[in-house]
Amino acid sequence: MKSPGRPVTALSLILASSLVLAGCSTDAQDSDGSAAADGTTVEVEDNNGTQTVASPPASVVALDNRTFETLSDWDIELSAAAVSLMPDTIGYTQDDSIIDIGTHNEPDLESIVAAEPDLVVNGQRFTQHQDDIASLVPDAAILELEPREGEPFDAELKRQITVLGEVFDKQDEAAELVAEFDAAVERVNDAYDEDASVMAVTTSGGEIGYLAPGVGRTLGPAFDIFGLTPALEVDGASDDHQGDDISVEAIADSNPDWILVMDRDAAVAVDEAGYEEADKILSESEALAGVSAVENEQIVYMPIDTYTNEGIQTYTEFFNAFADALEAQA
Repeated sequence: MKSPGRPVTALSLILASSLVLAGCSTDAQDSDGSAAADGTTVEVEDNNGTQTVASPPASVVALDNRTFETLSDWDIELSAAAVSLMPDTIGYTQDDSIIDIGTHNEPDLESIVAAEPDLVVNGQRFTQHQDDIASLVPDAAILELEPREGEPFDAELKRQITVLGEVFDKQDEAAELVAEFDAAVERVNDAYDEDASVMAVTTSGGEIGYLAPGVGRTLGPAFDIFGLTPALEVDGASDDHQGDDISVEAIADSNPDWILVMDRDAAVAVDEAGYEEADKILSESEALAGVSAVENEQIVYMPIDTYTNEGIQTYTEFFNAFADALEAQA
């Protein structure tokens, strides 16, 4: 506490100290998520530098798909969020009190103002709206923890969860999530044989898309994390959300020992007419019938909500499933 710059009595100092201690005690016992009355803050690093965040924040807006499951599991109350982007596996979708910002394609950014946030958890699909959000709520801290290009993806997932743990005073919970993730990674590393070739694909609209090692959406980073041997590499591969347009025949000719699959439509189009599950698409493909991965049933699917829930828990679940399959074939 800075000196007020004028003489004070001992009694007034004692009274002031008592008030501060009483305020701290109230904050410590506060269980409704309200902001600290004494203005307590925490400094954390995000993609844009040092951010000063109220601790705990009183009004939180959540826009980053990678963080929804974490915030829900930690019982963080939200004032507003991109509810329309959440899979129904996230509890917030049942909470009508949350202002729905909508999707990143047609967001109602002005509604963020009504939430009067002191923290906006931004990122992933909403990264493009960072500047507009900052101009609308200039007094709010905006955290952007999307995995950075050129940085190891696994380390970035752990960074994100660790920073959120600091902000919400959930350090132990964050450490547990990181430990579970690391354990899953270790299981795959121990079980994977580099002589086994791997193909990553996504399914959407009844079609199979190629997910390139390293850059392919969602599954591309797995090749770097585990040193997977690609069954096929092509020039000019992208991170397109529907994968690259590579013929099924080309995929078959590469004859992968393992196929890793993300069913994109399972998260966003399962109720639409014509939706086909990924396993049905792959199993009924005549071109893939003679592929080693298909014949030996060495196909591993990501959780059905992956496309809209790409946080550390999703990857932990998938890596454990991959490890289970690898260990079963050892």
